Amino acid sequence: MEFPAVYVVDGARTPFLKGRNAPGPFSASDLAVQAGRALLIRQAFAPDDLDEVILGCASPSPDEVNIGRVVALRLGCGHKVPAWTVMRNCASGMQALDSAIANIQNGRSQLVLAGGVDALSHAPLLYSEAMVRWFAQMMQAKTIGQKIGSFVRLRPSQLLSPVIGLLKGLTDPVIGLLMGQTAENLAWRFGISREQMDQYSVRSHQRAVAARTAGHLGEIVPLVDARGKVYGEDDGVRADSSLAGLAKLKPFFDRKYGRVTPGNSSQITDGAAWLILASQAAVDKWDLQPLGRIIDSQWAGLDPAQMGLGPVHAATPILQRQGLALADVDLWEINEAFAAQVLGCLAAWESDEYCREQLDLPAALGTVSQERLNVDGSAIAVGHPVGASGARIVLHLLHALRTAEARRGMAAICIGGGQGGAMLVESMA
Repeated sequence: MEFPAVYVVDGARTPFLKGRNAPGPFSASDLAVQAGRALLIRQAFAPDDLDEVILGCASPSPDEVNIGRVVALRLGCGHKVPAWTVMRNCASGMQALDSAIANIQNGRSQLVLAGGVDALSHAPLLYSEAMVRWFAQMMQAKTIGQKIGSFVRLRPSQLLSPVIGLLKGLTDPVIGLLMGQTAENLAWRFGISREQMDQYSVRSHQRAVAARTAGHLGEIVPLVDARGKVYGEDDGVRADSSLAGLAKLKPFFDRKYGRVTPGNSSQITDGAAWLILASQAAVDKWDLQPLGRIIDSQWAGLDPAQMGLGPVHAATPILQRQGLALADVDLWEINEAFAAQVLGCLAAWESDEYCREQLDLPAALGTVSQERLNVDGSAIAVGHPVGASGARIVLHLLHALRTAEARRGMAAICIGGGQGGAMLVESMA
């Protein structure tokens, strides 16, 4: 069955700002609003001409419930434009795009603003369950004596040992592993060395620096804080990244035997990314000039302990449906949650055993040339605001295809909990 075409008209993202052990200058809704305003102001249509707004977010603040609606109203979309929020962990932004695609293809929408956001530096510190119970007992105390008794029973350790919300969020509740520990699993499974991870990470930074110098990051729009300070670039990219420097870092997730360090992992980051998706009818009505179109998409599930291989399981069915080999894809964007995870995906496609046992293929699928992979760097250098990354890689892939005068690209992402998502896109240039 052939579905109606879905076009990517335009897109924008904020600079990705590295978390520095304190809340950053922007809330998630502020990030999404600033990127959205810069994007919508240059369109031929008004914000209230949109049919809907869909925003992916993995960790909204308590005052940003249904953050998609909050942002849509702040963008001037008006009361009549419905807006909603989706959450699929690391692929929340890609899920927003896929939800928009479905509604466009079934005729419910023609013009959709979709994307993702997270301000991970604002993840909360939480009270322990013991402290919450103390508060409950304190609230039930009726007399002064009872209240004094409650304070006598309070232990300083209860107050001084908060639960780190972000750490909880990055721990799989089913298998009890941090995401970095699942990356260690892949490093062990495929024999990926610490040096290979660090080499890959240095190259991510080098490519991001080169892309910035060459002006290949035109999708970024600057942020301005309440004091007028301008944030114009991803601030986690390091021009001085080196193997010698990364070698000094200690393993974080398995301190005794591990290979995964903060240097070969993605950064804790704040950022937002938006795309405008349109049907053929909307393209014609508003005389739009699309960047490209989304050809196919796929979601996949796998063992949560091996979650980093999600891109393999999601992209492979697309290739099979479209009759494509790995080499037929001009450019690849595989989100760099961890160097071990990306290298693990490449190793899985090259493995006869993995392809036979896990993908039901007769033999290895082949090799993805690293010259076609993440050509402008990815999350190790740029950062990984969880809700935004799935949208960012699709948007940047379309820009990268245009720059390279290439046609076809695949964006893929691993998802905490044991899933993967992928989208095949085609440039209109």
